[in-house]
Amino acid sequence: MADPVAEKSAFLKMYMSNHPDTLVAYAKYYGKVEGHIVSAEMTDISTKRMILLCTLKSGEKQSTEVTFNPPLVGYEAVKPRLLEMKAIAQEKLGMIKAPKIDTFVFPRDAWVSLPLPFVLGWLLSSAGSESGGVGSWLVHWIGVGKVQWATGIFVVLHCLESLYTWSLCKKHTGPNVGTMYIVGTLMCGFPMWKDLRKRIQDARINSVMKVQ
Repeated sequence: MADPVAEKSAFLKMYMSNHPDTLVAYAKYYGKVEGHIVSAEMTDISTKRMILLCTLKSGEKQSTEVTFNPPLVGYEAVKPRLLEMKAIAQEKLGMIKAPKIDTFVFPRDAWVSLPLPFVLGWLLSSAGSESGGVGSWLVHWIGVGKVQWATGIFVVLHCLESLYTWSLCKKHTGPNVGTMYIVGTLMCGFPMWKDLRKRIQDARINSVMKVQ
């Protein structure tokens, strides 16, 4: 099966030749090319990687491979991925500031997982109850050990996910918005940080598009 990006590599190479600063940023950050890069050109691109040929101040030519992780799903994915990679490279190299998210949005997917901590808490409290209610019956049917195991997994996973959310918020939000996202992740898990990461990616692309 033909590579849909490689098939249009000639056009992409010609297009990227008009963005030499972007190629230099790719080479420095993703390609780990050291030294002063005078210029860079894209010599090949596919769904899995792109090859950059750099000219150093010394006159030396150095080729470097930049891997797409994950691979591009098709030609339509090239532009948004390259724009995001440009923004990340320029952020890490100190050329632009990291995008800031100054509002909190509760994603629709999070509503599905929101009741889970309350259900687990109710089942745990019912396990020690002698009232014989619906909760006690459910715990007896499921098994106390399984309820405790599920609760432990829930707590550990959501704590780890909250640490990841904290790492995103530390760089991209203020304290108030960040606190809401971290608490939201503790309650709802991955839908919170997934939505925040998507908002950050969109903000990166928008910031790059403004200066294209």
